[in-house]
Amino acid sequence: MGKVLITAGITAIFVLAIFSCKPQANDMDLLLSYMTGSFSSQEQAQADANFKDIRLEIVQIWKDRMDGFWLYVEQSAADKVDQPYRQRVYHVTQLSDSTFKSAVYAIDNPMRFAGSWKQENPLSGLTPDSLSERGGCAVILTKQTGDVFVGVTESLTCDSELHGATFATSVVLITKDQMYSWDRGFDITGNQVWGSTAGGYVFKKVK
Repeated sequence: MGKVLITAGITAIFVLAIFSCKPQANDMDLLLSYMTGSFSSQEQAQADANFKDIRLEIVQIWKDRMDGFWLYVEQSAADKVDQPYRQRVYHVTQLSDSTFKSAVYAIDNPMRFAGSWKQENPLSGLTPDSLSERGGCAVILTKQTGDVFVGVTESLTCDSELHGATFATSVVLITKDQMYSWDRGFDITGNQVWGSTAGGYVFKKVK
C-alpha cells in the first residue's frame, strides 16, 4: 500500500509536467528569485495542529560561479532559529527548456555555519569539492503554466536512516510567494516512518 501511495504521488507530479508552458529566457533567474528569501509555516501551524511553526532561510552563495546557481539552506523550529536542524547546499542547473535539477549537498560539521545566511557572503570559506552530494536526492523541477515550478525526487534511491527509513522522497511546489514541501521517509516495505502524514508544509515568503 505504501509503495502505491508513493508511486501515485510521483505520477501526479509528472502529469502536471505535461502542461508546462513554453519557457522564457529568464526562467533560471525567475526560479532563483522564487527560491531565495525567508519563509515561515506559521500561518499553516496556527490553522492546523498537524503542522509546526518552521522557519526556512535560503540565500544564494558563490555568485561568481557560472555553473547554474548555488543556495545555502537553513531550516529550524521557530523557537530555535539559532539551532537549525537541517543545513544543506542546493546546486540548481537547467536540464532543458522547462526542466531544472536541484542537487542536494551535505556540509561537514554544519553547525559552525548556523546563522551564516545573514552574512554578505555566506559559506565563502567553502568550495563545492568540500561538500558531500546526497546521491539520488536531487529534485527535478518542471516549470508549469502560470510561472509555477513543480518538482519531485528523481528516483526512490535517496538514502535515509532516520527512524528506520531506507529511503526518502520530496515533493515541492514553488511560486512567487510560497513554497510547498513534503519530505517523507519510508522503510524497505514502503511504509512511511517519518515526515508529515497530513500533507506538505506551506512556507509563506516573509521577505
